[in-house]
Amino acid sequence: MTEPLWTPDGPDLIVLGDNLATTTRLPDASFRLIYLDPPFNTGRTQSRQTISTKRAIGGRRVGFKGQSYDTVKGTLYSYNDEFADYWDFLEPRLDEAWRLLDDRGTLYLHLDYREVHYAKVALDALFGRDSFLNEIIWAYDYGAKPSNKWPAKHDTILVYVKNPKTYYFDNSSVDREPYMAPGLVTPEKVAKGKLPTDVWWHTIVSTNGRERTGYATQKPEGILRRIVQASSAPGDWVLDFFAGSGTTASVARQLGRRFVAIDANPDAVDVMRARLGPDVRYIVEASP
Repeated sequence: MTEPLWTPDGPDLIVLGDNLATTTRLPDASFRLIYLDPPFNTGRTQSRQTISTKRAIGGRRVGFKGQSYDTVKGTLYSYNDEFADYWDFLEPRLDEAWRLLDDRGTLYLHLDYREVHYAKVALDALFGRDSFLNEIIWAYDYGAKPSNKWPAKHDTILVYVKNPKTYYFDNSSVDREPYMAPGLVTPEKVAKGKLPTDVWWHTIVSTNGRERTGYATQKPEGILRRIVQASSAPGDWVLDFFAGSGTTASVARQLGRRFVAIDANPDAVDVMRARLGPDVRYIVEASP
């Protein structure tokens, strides 16, 4: 008998393979939370390379107290973000996400302005309009700022629940944030902080931050932390279809959740191996 790919009492799992082929082997209603951060269909190759400096005798750069340094380039991580028919690619994966959510489960679909309006219509049809919970706006201020239009500085995260009568949501567990106008509330409220709304002001992963892996389009832990805290409980299983650098898995582990993380890019799995260590089951499910 073939060993099952995943069991609810098994170890956390990282899969190198096509997420559609992989998820079809998972049983119905197995996950409390599913996060999809698919390629945004930008029409270009996404890439990022880590850069560091290293002290070296005779290095090309001179720094503090006359010490010399060389610039060291790390691994270049990239993937192709262009699809001839984006929705032929994404819709079957949304169907699988619906099947895999349990009755209290929640889907978070992370996109930008290019496809999110089509996604809203597709998810209304798949989940039902009553299952729409939120449109979260993640706003940031980084990168190029064109002068011929308003700069696009936000992503959209659509939130749908499997069952609008029974879904799990615990905003009391979410990390609070500072009041934007602290003078308008009591000192007690200022000290406690406020619960986030559906607009999340949060920086991207900084170039020299603790979280940085060098993987293209890496999402910050702060964004995934809110998602995992609100829509799952300790011990629940979390599934990430497009795991990338492993932020969802990393946050799930920190918060006492279990995870399955899938990616077709070997570079992504290499990053996750380094980030998450040996206490994870790794499977090569299919040639990407």
